Order: sequence, then structure tokens, then C-alpha cells
Amino acid sequence: MTSHISRHVSRKRTTLALATAVAAGALLTGTLAASGAQAETATPSAPTAAPMSLSGKAHAGLVKDAQAEAADTAKALKLGSKEKLVVRDVVKDRDGTTHTRYERTYDGLPVLGGDLIVHTSKSGAREGVTRATHRSIDVATTGATLKAAPSGARKVVWAASGTPRLAYEKVVDSTDADGTPSRLHLITDARTGKKIYQYDDIRTDTGTGNSQYSGKVGIGTTKTGSGYALTDATRGGHSTYNLGGGSSGKGTLFTDSDDTWGDGTVNDPATAGVDAAYGAQETWDFYKKTFGRSGIRGDGKGAYSRVHYGNAYVNAFWDDSCFCMTYGDGQNNQHPLTSLDVAGHEMTHGVTSATAGLNYSGESGGLNEATSDIFGTAVEFYANNPSDPGDYLIGEKIDINGDGTPLRYMDKPSKDGSSLDYWSHRAGHVDVHYSSGIANHFFYLLSEGSGKKTINGVAYDSPTYDGSKVTGIGRDKADQIWYKALTTYFTSTTKYKDARAGTLKAASDLYGANSAEYKAVAAAWTAVNVK
Repeated sequence: MTSHISRHVSRKRTTLALATAVAAGALLTGTLAASGAQAETATPSAPTAAPMSLSGKAHAGLVKDAQAEAADTAKALKLGSKEKLVVRDVVKDRDGTTHTRYERTYDGLPVLGGDLIVHTSKSGAREGVTRATHRSIDVATTGATLKAAPSGARKVVWAASGTPRLAYEKVVDSTDADGTPSRLHLITDARTGKKIYQYDDIRTDTGTGNSQYSGKVGIGTTKTGSGYALTDATRGGHSTYNLGGGSSGKGTLFTDSDDTWGDGTVNDPATAGVDAAYGAQETWDFYKKTFGRSGIRGDGKGAYSRVHYGNAYVNAFWDDSCFCMTYGDGQNNQHPLTSLDVAGHEMTHGVTSATAGLNYSGESGGLNEATSDIFGTAVEFYANNPSDPGDYLIGEKIDINGDGTPLRYMDKPSKDGSSLDYWSHRAGHVDVHYSSGIANHFFYLLSEGSGKKTINGVAYDSPTYDGSKVTGIGRDKADQIWYKALTTYFTSTTKYKDARAGTLKAASDLYGANSAEYKAVAAAWTAVNVK
């Protein structure tokens, strides 16, 4: 099961999926061999509770060691005799603390919503456990009362909501009306046959060589026998492919004779390839230099990008199954969805899938989408590109609405006409791209504070639910807090109240329980009515 879920695109207005965008430079020199495994290094100038930078080899070693001890860990947690733990990820902090994320099985069956995180000090003492569910699992996995499994379905234990129960999971592949591929997971009760839950694991959203959006940029390429390929060997081998209007397969790897790519317009198919490669490059560098994370899964391996998907396809998406980003060319094939914040957004869906696995439905789905907006924005600020300066607007370059307005606003999300500024009981019942507004608003307030201000030439005016004044702590600290919460305290079932608790714990770990940063996190959540 893919650990997070994507929505069906709303038809209320034209929407696009934020995929891994790449902006590339005109004249690009290509390339170095991939560097070998490196020793663990601490992220410079980071708090001691910030994650340590790990090479792919070091990360794999931690995962292997944790899996060797998984049986003992299960006993220590007093799990039942039929329950086993499977290590999914390990995060190690600079102070030696480790956070080991597990999936669970029961009598050999996957437990959906059974994930948990064990926090262990440098000395090896267990410091706490974060669980997706606190309910014990005791279900019969066979019996005459079971409904016949749907064709192609697998038997699972559903624990993400209510009392854990035996269920079937069936995956249905199809294509939406706008050409977006769909991979719908249907969960049904094994005894009654009634639907429990459903989600789509294709992540979609609306949505510089010579790039269209980021000007003339440098991009990683590789020398081949006859020229160059758009493959970045220094960033896990990320490659960019041209689908040429197709909708299946990888497409054709972009190649060039003189290592100068695109002309900055849609007339040259390589222009979109440049944007996609540049976006992937900047996103990789952001995660590596900010958090010490080597690639989407932390294993040093790059994803790949596909551009020119379909005909006038106004969308883009991340797909876990291919570990890839895919971009359409937008209205009239004139506005490819390959801007910098879109790239950061879509690749972050992959990071969320590899870490918290936030279910793409209800409040956890809103937090999933907000995480992509938050780090897509952070990538844009990190790149510091004069053609696309950092801002708290989402998709402002791709003209998704056809009138020059952005897709979303973080300072006051409701300016888009649909997103929520504050939490209410509606939060779990609206489209995840609209409930994401609550966390986007929180992040803006935590970073910049409330009221009027102008940043990089963009005017903002952020209100609060209770009329309170919030003083921001700066985006860099806010990034650290959200990332730590995502990777060490959020689970698949995290809701807004849990996100408040997780970010407060992260702020305490990083800056102290009596710090201004901790108090600012509390104030920003209260200001969006999450108490």
C-alpha cells in the first residue's frame, strides 16, 4: 500500500498537479560520476536535535540494524505474538537520538494504519513511541463468515480508524476524464463487504539551459558517446524524459549534442525538460543542505521526471509506483506545469510517502498537501532565483486560473475562494487542497507573523482567528520544526490536533520547551483555531 493518498481533481476550476518541475540553464556542462558513500556528517549550524546527514550506505546500515532487533522491539512494546515489525525508515539526530519508523504485520497480513515510531536516546534507552493507532489488534484472519475476496484483492488488517478488523484491499487502475491516471485503493470489510475507506495513490494538484520560468540556469547532465544526456549523476541519477504527448511508459531520454538545452519557450520541447531538471536539482539540494536528507527516500537514489504528458493536459502528478514526476503542458500546450515551487511540491509528496505516510484523505490529507506547499515554497526561497524569487504563493508562474493569479495563498488561504483559513469541524470533510489552508496559514504565521508586510515585492496581510498578534520566528526555523515533526512525530493518521502536538514536541527538541520558538508554534496554531 502506498503510504499516502491523492485526490481526484476538483472540477470547480481548472486544477493542476504540482509535479517535479525542472528549470535548466542554456549552456550546461555535464558531468561527474556519482560520488561514493560518505561518512555521517552533521548538518552545519543546525540544533543538536536536528537530523544528521547520512550517506545512503549509512542510512541502509541503520535500517538493517534496526530490522535485526525488530522482534525484540515488538516484545518490548508488548505487541501480540502474531504481530511483527518491519522497519521503514530511520532518522538519526546530531545528538545521537534515533527515530525508527515501523510498519506492522498481524498473522502475516499488512496492518494498514498500524505504523509507529520508536524514539531512542544515544544510550539506547527508549524515550517514547508515536503510534498511528493505540488500539490493540485481535482479529480472526480466517473463518466461514468471511466474504469472498474481490478478484485481485489482498487480505489486510484495517487499523487506521475504529476497531481493527479484517479487510480486503483492491487496487483499480483507470484514467480520469482529464487524462490523469488513477490507482484507486478500495478497502472493504472482510465480513460485511461494506466499503471502509478509499484513496488514490496518484498525487495530483494544480499546478529553469534556457528555461521558461527560471531564466538561464545550470543543470546537471552526463557526457555520452555522441553528446550529452539530461541525467544528473551527482544527484542520484535523476533523469528527464520526453513523453511527446504520450501517456504511458518512460518516454525518450532528453539528449543534446552541445550541452545547451531549450530556448526558453514552448517551441523547443527541451525547455520544459530544463525546467523539470532544474526543479528536481534545487529540491534535491534543498533537502540535502537543509536537513541532511539524501534524496526523496534518504537512500541517495534519484527519481525521474517525464514532461509533455498528453495533449494540453492541465495537470501534473507524483506516482510512488514509478518513483517519478509527470508534467502536462497546460492550457493550449502553452504553460507546462514545471515551475520551481511545483517541482518542490510534487517531490515532497514522495518525501511524505517515505516518512509519515500521511493518508491522503480527511485532515491527514490536508496536512499531506500542506507539507508539499510548505516545502515547495521553501525550495523556491532556497533557490534564490531572480527570475522566480521566493514567495508564499503557490503556482504563481503557471497561470493555472488563466488570469495571472496564483493557485493558493499561504498568508490568507481563503483568497483563492475555497481554502480554509482556520480549523473547524469541516476540515475533515472538504477537498484536501482546501483543508491544507489551515496548515499553510499556520506555517506563514510561524515564519512571518500576522498583519501586513511586503516580502520580495509581494504584499501580504495575514489575519488570525482570535485577533491575536503573532510574531514570526523566521522561515528557516519553521522549516526545521515542520520537517522534524513530519519525519519523527507524524504518522499516517495524524490530524490537526496531533500536528500541533508533534510540532510542539519538535520545537521543544530543537530549541527547548521554554523557548520563543516553542511559544511561537503554540501561538500560531491557536491563531488558526487549532487548540
